[in-house]
Amino acid sequence: MKKADVRKLRQRKHIALCSVLVTLALVRPAAAQQPRAMQPEGADAPTLPPVQVRAAAPGSLSPDDSMNDPDQVAGVSKTGTALKDLPASVQTIPRALMAEQGATMLRQGVSNASGVNVGGQDTKGYYDHFLIRGLNAQIYNDGFSDGDLLGGISHSLNGVERVEVLEGPGSALLGSGPPGGSINIVHYTPSAEFHYGGNVQAGSFGTVSSSAYVTGPTGIAGLNYRVDATFSRADGFRDLASRDREIRPAFEWKRDNHKIDFSLDARDIHETPDSYGLIYFHGSPITNVPIDAKYSTPFAYARGTYVRPTLSDEWKISDVLTINNRFSYLHRSLDVLGNGDSTSTKVSGNEVIGRQLRQQDDSDNSFDYQLEPVWRFGTGNINHTLLTGFEYQHQVIDTERTTADLPNIPDAFAPVPPETSLAGLTFLCDAKHSCDNDHLVANYYSLYATDQIDVTDKLKVRVGVRKDWWDTSLTPNITVPGRFDTQGQPLVAGVTDSRNDAPTSWNVGVLYRVLPWMSPYVGVSKSHLANFNSENTQNGIGAPESALQYEVGVKFSFLDDRYVLNTALFDVSRDNVAALTTINGVESVVFDSQRTKGAEASLDATISPQWHVIANVTAQDAKITDNPQGVASVGNRPQGAPAYMANLWTTYEFPIAGIPGFHVGAGLNYVSRTFSDITNVNSIPAYVIGNAAFGYEAHRWGIDINVHNLTDRRYFVAANAAGAYVGESLSAFVNLHADF
Repeated sequence: MKKADVRKLRQRKHIALCSVLVTLALVRPAAAQQPRAMQPEGADAPTLPPVQVRAAAPGSLSPDDSMNDPDQVAGVSKTGTALKDLPASVQTIPRALMAEQGATMLRQGVSNASGVNVGGQDTKGYYDHFLIRGLNAQIYNDGFSDGDLLGGISHSLNGVERVEVLEGPGSALLGSGPPGGSINIVHYTPSAEFHYGGNVQAGSFGTVSSSAYVTGPTGIAGLNYRVDATFSRADGFRDLASRDREIRPAFEWKRDNHKIDFSLDARDIHETPDSYGLIYFHGSPITNVPIDAKYSTPFAYARGTYVRPTLSDEWKISDVLTINNRFSYLHRSLDVLGNGDSTSTKVSGNEVIGRQLRQQDDSDNSFDYQLEPVWRFGTGNINHTLLTGFEYQHQVIDTERTTADLPNIPDAFAPVPPETSLAGLTFLCDAKHSCDNDHLVANYYSLYATDQIDVTDKLKVRVGVRKDWWDTSLTPNITVPGRFDTQGQPLVAGVTDSRNDAPTSWNVGVLYRVLPWMSPYVGVSKSHLANFNSENTQNGIGAPESALQYEVGVKFSFLDDRYVLNTALFDVSRDNVAALTTINGVESVVFDSQRTKGAEASLDATISPQWHVIANVTAQDAKITDNPQGVASVGNRPQGAPAYMANLWTTYEFPIAGIPGFHVGAGLNYVSRTFSDITNVNSIPAYVIGNAAFGYEAHRWGIDINVHNLTDRRYFVAANAAGAYVGESLSAFVNLHADF
């Protein structure tokens, strides 16, 4: 069977359409239909992300796109390198796959990549926070960092084409970043052909979600546009209501030897925090209470805005040199009234004591400029793609927070939070009431180079180095007792605590295509992370975190890419890791060292023209290796890092009464036990949940039914300090979608 024929059978038109667009579409003449997909333009272009000029709608899978297609160009590589030639573990999650599973948010789709789970430090239960290989991960939007991820951002799939997951340290290419890995969200770009579509999804917990897109030419030569919009609302499982409004207009202008792209990402997100979840009792989430039992404040809220304009110019001077100029400005604000997540909140007798409520008002403003000349040349018979670059980032974070004590809940087994309003609550700022009024400023300067070397058709070498100069500072606007800088001196209002660091990050990797279907590789990478964020300021600005990873793997591709199997062994160590803990009722930051050893495998298989399987498994041993301030924690597991994870998703297509287009899907998600903090006193149990889907796809429209947690199992997706965040119970969603 031909490769293109096999891949074509993977297509899914899971895209969106509001009812108005459906009505318009039904009267649209058939002759006006446009081709569904085009080959990616400039697939070997050295930009990030690689430009995809195609007519596909969100959720449509092009014939040359799949979960682990070896020929897929990885935007996160920045050198236009195909996955099969990268000596590293990089996985792509296409929008079609996530839509097939009923996902509307990033956190619902990341399990398709091996080694990724929800959780970790400062997971408050309402925004995205991920671990990769048991270590913190950083999220990027089209190659630009989303900044301080301890401040709360949720990511929808509005206008998202695919998600790229780079496992392991990426600082040599992307700058300051945690050692777990990097998650790059890649958006659709405008098409020169007119298309539009959308969806309406409704289901359990009062959920209604709709999205729409339109793309095409503007009438000005070379100038195309695309607009993606999303609106959703839900009463929420456990009455955790949410609302999301987003719009993302984008323009692309091709003129002479320039390709100029502009986009504006605007979001208004309302969510309900639930950091307590079900609180711990004797080391595990409390039992003998209803699954919707609430220990959090009933009027808690989180409101966030996100505005990001980006502008890029790809200037192709010659076949040898292309210069990329890229600029982004990000404004984020966060207004939160939520419960403090601390081990001081616990069951004593029958009461729940130690509850607190924090008022929080944050703003984050960041500028990011990247100048990246990319050189393509040969030295003898050896071909080079040499990325050189300069980056400047300027980030300003302002925070204002106070905390109030809450009354005890009299009966932990029939919880009714006593507070019904802010009346009677006194917000304080002292050593035992988390608070601050801070002004944080960071300036990051970077010079870097990465050379993707094609020594032969079989031997690929990748070498990268990055020199950073980091100037970070914290200026408290108030004096809070119990706060000290890294030298042990009190943090005083108006006195700036600053650092100047100049780390060097690097990576080296080699891949050799031993056989047409087997490519072993080996890689070593060193990375650094600036300890600069809004949550870990109890001890001022800390020294940067560093990490070192060794990785060896084998990439397999059988039967004309019908079966793609990637395997890897890894060993990642990290030092000077900021970890929150509570000592004598006071929240503190300690700096420890951690190490993760493990193995992972991911499979993308087309077993038959009708049957498609995606699976991954990860085994990892994550441990605390050093903690001068808490020797007893050495040997314990870091917060949120499971020992085992496995995920499976399979679909089968079939006709009914001779009518083609029907499909069923089923999947399993498994995560082993995880701990709430480095003391390993509290933990959440392992779980396995099952999911299913059934749908019908016509020529231009389709309908899908997704069912999650088939057995209605009680499970927990993240181990917070005070309690465990509860996974959704049995739920079902219906999605009507079309594109034209």
